[in-house]
Amino acid sequence: MVSFVIESILRVTNNVILYNIYILKIYHFRNMDPLTETYGLSFYLTYLVHWPEYFKIAESSDGRVMGYVMGKSEGYNEKWHGHVTALSVAPEFRRLGLAGKLMAGLEDVSEKKRAYFVDLFVRVSNDVAVALYKKLGYTVYRRVLEYYSGNSSPMFEQDEDAFDMRKSLSRDPERKSMIPLEKPVRPEDVD
Repeated sequence: MVSFVIESILRVTNNVILYNIYILKIYHFRNMDPLTETYGLSFYLTYLVHWPEYFKIAESSDGRVMGYVMGKSEGYNEKWHGHVTALSVAPEFRRLGLAGKLMAGLEDVSEKKRAYFVDLFVRVSNDVAVALYKKLGYTVYRRVLEYYSGNSSPMFEQDEDAFDMRKSLSRDPERKSMIPLEKPVRPEDVD
């Protein structure tokens, strides 16, 4: 059994040194998994400044980053929701339930913010991730055509569609936010 700690970045933001260490650890880690979208440092900093409560990191007992989740809250009225921007677990720490724990932390923050649902985007070809999200209670809400740019990673040469997956929270007991759309949409039509 591997021991680990899931730490909210929010708890360490009052300590500038720890805050910077976490940023550097996550920024270094993010390229270790080819299926995680790569963002620039300013992107991570923006999320950490605006939505620190949505940033969770799992560290092993020896200080290695095992995984992280980052997200935000957005929308309005019944479209107010939590959004998963990135979830990544290092290959050597997969199949330990870590992704589920990180997602549960993000969902808990969204519940506290009175969101109606949590959503995320995932490559349609990423069968492992799609299966994981379904196991966690997410459903495919819609397909977004050519959401991912083909030049975003050496692994992906062509544009690729995404599934917009959703999970209703307690504020949406009738699960209206999860009723799938029949037709795919373009990225510019995503609100």
